[in-house]
Amino acid sequence: MAGTLPAAGPAAAADPQRVTVDLGASEGPVTLGANGALYGLSDDGVPSDAALEPLKITSISQKPEGGAQHPNGDALSVSKSFFRNGGGEINVMMQDIYAKWPYEDLGIDDYLPKVDKIAKEVSADPNSDRFVYIPFNEPDAIWYNIGVADQAQYEVNRDRFFKDWKTVYQRIRAIDPDARIAGPNETGYHTRLMTDFLAFAKRENVLPQVLTWHELSSGSLRDFQAHYDNYRSIERQLGIAPLKINIDEYANRRDLSVPGQLVQWVSMFERNKVYANQAYWDAAGNMDGNVVRSNIPNGGWWFFRWYAGMTGDTVKVTPPQANAIDTLQGLASLDTSRRQAQVLLGGSAGDSDVVVQNVSPSVFGRTVTATVSEAAWSGYEGQHATPRVLARTKVKVAADGTVTVPLRGMHKMSAYRIVLTPGGSGTPSAASVPWSASYEAEDAAITGGQVYTQGTVSNANGYAASGTKDVGSLNTASSKVDFTVTVPKAGAYDLAILYGNQSGAPATQKLSVDGGTPVTVTYPSTENWTYRAKKDVTVQLPAGSHVLTLAKGDAEVTLDRIDLTARTGAPSASYEATLADISGKPSYDYSSSAGVGTGALVLRSGDKAVFDVYAPRDGYYTVVPQASAAVKLALHGETVTAAPGRPVRLYLVAGNNRIATTAQGYQASVRSLDVSGSGSTAGTLSYEGASATLAGGAELIDSAHASAGSYIGRIGNSAAGTAEFTVDAPRSGRYMLVVQYAHNDRRDNGHAYNTDIMSRTADITVGNGTPQRVTFKNTWSWDDYWTLGVPVDLKRGANQVTFGNANAWAPNIDRIELGRVVG
Repeated sequence: MAGTLPAAGPAAAADPQRVTVDLGASEGPVTLGANGALYGLSDDGVPSDAALEPLKITSISQKPEGGAQHPNGDALSVSKSFFRNGGGEINVMMQDIYAKWPYEDLGIDDYLPKVDKIAKEVSADPNSDRFVYIPFNEPDAIWYNIGVADQAQYEVNRDRFFKDWKTVYQRIRAIDPDARIAGPNETGYHTRLMTDFLAFAKRENVLPQVLTWHELSSGSLRDFQAHYDNYRSIERQLGIAPLKINIDEYANRRDLSVPGQLVQWVSMFERNKVYANQAYWDAAGNMDGNVVRSNIPNGGWWFFRWYAGMTGDTVKVTPPQANAIDTLQGLASLDTSRRQAQVLLGGSAGDSDVVVQNVSPSVFGRTVTATVSEAAWSGYEGQHATPRVLARTKVKVAADGTVTVPLRGMHKMSAYRIVLTPGGSGTPSAASVPWSASYEAEDAAITGGQVYTQGTVSNANGYAASGTKDVGSLNTASSKVDFTVTVPKAGAYDLAILYGNQSGAPATQKLSVDGGTPVTVTYPSTENWTYRAKKDVTVQLPAGSHVLTLAKGDAEVTLDRIDLTARTGAPSASYEATLADISGKPSYDYSSSAGVGTGALVLRSGDKAVFDVYAPRDGYYTVVPQASAAVKLALHGETVTAAPGRPVRLYLVAGNNRIATTAQGYQASVRSLDVSGSGSTAGTLSYEGASATLAGGAELIDSAHASAGSYIGRIGNSAAGTAEFTVDAPRSGRYMLVVQYAHNDRRDNGHAYNTDIMSRTADITVGNGTPQRVTFKNTWSWDDYWTLGVPVDLKRGANQVTFGNANAWAPNIDRIELGRVVG
C-alpha cells in the first residue's frame, strides 16, 4: 500500500517493533559530538589520514607531551594528524603525566610544576585554542576519594579537592589566560559532588568551560538521560548558563566496535547535544576499536562514517522503549537543503517498522526512494567491506505524510541506515543481496575445546562476542569444531571466520569439507584470544548439507562464528554521489532515481565530492564514474580524467581510499562511483628483502613467516643502518609503494586493561629526494607481516628506494611492491 516499502530481509516470528521518526520535530543542528575517543590516536599516521578524515572527529582525549602513563598518544604529537584531518579539539589528560595507575599521589606540590610545564607547552602551540585542559581524572576515586559514603569524610575529601581544583585552575590560567578547562571528570555521575562542585566553582570564579564525567557501565544506557537532566537542573538552580558537556569516557569493551551497541550510546548523546569520547580499554591508535591496523574499516568504523555523513538537524526518534539497556534505539537527521533524511538504528534482533512522519511534499515530493544498508559486527580487528545495500525502493508518501520502512531479520550487533531522497522519475536498480547464513561456534560440535561466555550486560568489560560466547582452549592434537551448514546451490562461497589468536605468531587450522582433504587456514595474530578478528577464505560446496571442520593446526585459535555468503562474482560496490563528502556548493538533482536511486550530485567549478572507497587488499581495481560528463579523479596525489561510464584502472591500498571527484569541464552530474575487483597485482613491481643492498648493520634474517623465507632486520638506529632497493620503473609517475613489514615494540606500564604497543618509523628516500618519515604500527608479533602504502614519485628506469632511521630502529621489512596509481 502507499507509504510502505517491501520488507528488507527475511521475516521473523514476533510482531515488528515500531520506531517513529518525526521529520517535523527538530532537535537542533547535528553536532557529531559522540564520535570521539580516548587515546584514539597513537602517532602521526596511526590511524591513517584516510581512516581518520572521513569520521569528522569532534574531540579526542590524549596525554600531555612526554606523559609517562602510556608510551605514545602525546597530545601535541598527534595534533598535527588530528587537525590535518579536520579534527575539532583535543582534551589533555594532565594527570597522565604520571606513570602509575591509579596515579601515584605525591601531593599537590609535586603536581604543580608538571601543570606549569604542560600549560606552557600547550599555550605555545599555534593551535592552543583547540586544546582543553583536564587537570583531574576520576577524583572521586583517585587522590581524593570523594566517592566515600561517610558524609563527614566526604566533606573533608571534597574540600581538599576543591582547594586543589582552584589552585590548579588558577595556575593554568596564569600561564594560558584563554585556557579552556574541563572537570570535575568523575568516574560516573554523582549528584552530591556535582551540586557542591558547581556551587563552589561559581562562587570562586573557577567554573570549567567544559563539564565532564564518565559513563562506564551497561546501566549508563538506562541512566544517562536522568544524569543529564539532573545536571541541567543543578545549573538552572545555581544560575549557571548551560556549559558544554563532554562525556569524555563512555562504553565498555562489549560495546566498542559493535555497531548495534554504539548506535545506542551515540543516539542518546546526540539528541542531548553533548560530546563524548569512547573509553580506552585496550590499545591506542585504533579509535578505540574502530580501525583495523592503520587504514582498514571494521563495522564500527562504517557506523561512525554514517554518523559523520548526517547533516542538517537531528529530529525526534521514538524507540519502542526509551532509556532501556540493549534495545532498539536510533537517531535521525533532516537536511532540507540537500533534501535528505537519514536514520541510523540498531541494538535489537528481529523485525522492526520504521515509521517516518511529516515527510514534507515541498522537500521530497510525492514519492521517495528509501535506501537501506547494514553495517555488521566484524570484530575489533575484522575488515568490513562497504556496507551492503539491503533494499533500494521507490514508494509513494502516504496521505498522512508517512513512509514506513520495514526491516526484517535484523541482527542484534548490526546497525542499519535508512536514507530517504526524493523519488523523481525512473526506477532505482534493485539491491542485490546474496544468500548468507551464520553459524555460532558454541552451537557446533566441539572436540577438545571449551565454550566461554564473554561480554554481557552484567560483565560489560568482557569482550564482544557473537551471541556473547566463543569456543577456546582448542589446544590438543584432536581439537576441532564441526559446523553443520546447508547451502541452497552448488558453487563458490565466501567463508568468514571470526577468531582470536594470542599464540604469539600466525597460527593455522585445517579446514575440511565433509572429511575431505584439508586446506590450511592461516590466522594473523590478534591482541588477545578475545580481541576478535576476521579471516576470509573461499570454499566450493555442492548444494545441500555439509560439515565444515576447523581442526587444530600448528597453534591454538579461538573460534566465535562463521558466515557463509554465496559468491556472485568479483566484489563490487556503488558509492552514491549525493551521500559523499562535499566542498564548494554542488547542487542535488533528484529528477531521476535511476541507478543507485539517490539522484545526482551536480559538480561545477570549485565543487568537489570525496568518496570513501574500500579495497579488500592492495592492488588494482576498476573504477567507473556514472556521470553525465567527464570527471577528474584524484587519488594518492595523482589525478586522472575519467570519461562517463568508462572504466579507469586505479591502484587502491587495503582499507579505505579517498577518491576526490571534480568536473572536467563546466559541469558534471554524478550519480555514483562504481568500484569492482579483488585487487589485481598484474603490472606491479615486487622486490623481496634479499634483493636489497644493506649497510650499517642491517641484515637479512631467516624467517618461515616471511614471504620468501627471510626479512631485513636491524634497519636504522644510526644513520648508516639502511636498506636500499633498486626499483626499475617502466614509466615515470606517481606510484604506491607498499611495504610489507613487522615489529612488536611494546612498553608494559603494568596497566592490566591497556596493551601498550608502540609504533616504529622509517625515513623513506627515493633517489636524492627529501626523506619521507612514515609510521608503522605494531603488528602484534614479530612474525606477522602487514602492509602500509606510501605514495612516491619514480622516474622511468632505475630508482633507489632507501629505508633508514638515524635515531631508532625501523620496522623489519619482508618485501616491497609498487604499482603506478593509474594502471
